[in-house]
Amino acid sequence: MLMLKHSARLALPLLLIVSSPPEGSAQGMLSGEDATRLMVRISDLFEATRIVMPELSRAGAPLQENFRQGMKTLESSQSRGHTGVIYRMLANAKAYLQLSDSLPKSPEFSEEIGTQMSDLRDGIQRLESHLLATLDARETQALGADRDNLRRYSDRNRQVGPTTTDEPRVVFLGDSITDAWRLNQYFTGRPFLNRGISGQITGQLLGRTKADVIDVDARAVVVLGGTNDLARGVPDSTIRNNLEAIGLLSEAAGIVPVMASILPVSDYHREKHPRYLRTQLRNPARIIELNRWLRALCASRGWTYLDYFSKMVDSNGRLEEALSDDGLHPNAEGYKVMAPLVLDAIDAALQPTVRRTRPRGR
Repeated sequence: MLMLKHSARLALPLLLIVSSPPEGSAQGMLSGEDATRLMVRISDLFEATRIVMPELSRAGAPLQENFRQGMKTLESSQSRGHTGVIYRMLANAKAYLQLSDSLPKSPEFSEEIGTQMSDLRDGIQRLESHLLATLDARETQALGADRDNLRRYSDRNRQVGPTTTDEPRVVFLGDSITDAWRLNQYFTGRPFLNRGISGQITGQLLGRTKADVIDVDARAVVVLGGTNDLARGVPDSTIRNNLEAIGLLSEAAGIVPVMASILPVSDYHREKHPRYLRTQLRNPARIIELNRWLRALCASRGWTYLDYFSKMVDSNGRLEEALSDDGLHPNAEGYKVMAPLVLDAIDAALQPTVRRTRPRGR
């Protein structure tokens, strides 16, 4: 069998860094010992598969070395932020798999090696599940009872006065893309409230809808969410449920929903940092399908669909390189594209001739 014996030298030091999961930990989180063994096995599988594929041996060497260096970092580091190291290791492992899938297989590519490639794929999936579960557990621990981070805007919400007919209040509800948007710089004089929170998924946006949208007497809400759900493995059915529920709650309170498409992503900036390899965790095909569903939902409910995607995607189906510095978040140029689109959508949604009586049923 073309499997190299793993190095026992790494096992104990890594155990000190890859901590054991707490009692009641998230599904998919590995114990420190199991996580260490998994990483060592993935490294060994890299070596084994490269032996019989000369092209993979040459092209995959940097990816394998990056993974190995990550293991050394975990071995020597006493930092608590080791999840960032594992993330970069995971990105290199996935790139190695993509590379191996794209290369022709020689006649010597035996059934045994094929099995090892399958084992490598399974190992990488387990490592990804472990990382996501670890991040979820840390977020839960950090937020405590306030899972949706309602405290973020609680003081500001109490200070918000009543809206007026002449200047209807609009809330922007979203994640980091909304959180980073300086609305006062792009919409001077408009009573727009930013209620974005970096890192949130649609379930958390739903949990904040009453406090951050309904209770501040908004007349319209711009909802932009879903990209973090994709990265964290949330099923499409759950994303759809959450987005529709946000729209229904808003509508029931007399608030006009403006449902924004999920933005495209790209890998154009991956040389700056491994975590800028965005399409691995945010499948462009899933983004397209969710946006197609969202457009149809808006048409059926009489809501406004805000199409950022088609104005920001390039001919390769990726976020235009000039509109982002990391392949995910818009930069100043990206927000310049988004600003007139959302303004037109808001103005159209608030027009009395456009606003419809809330439909009953589906």
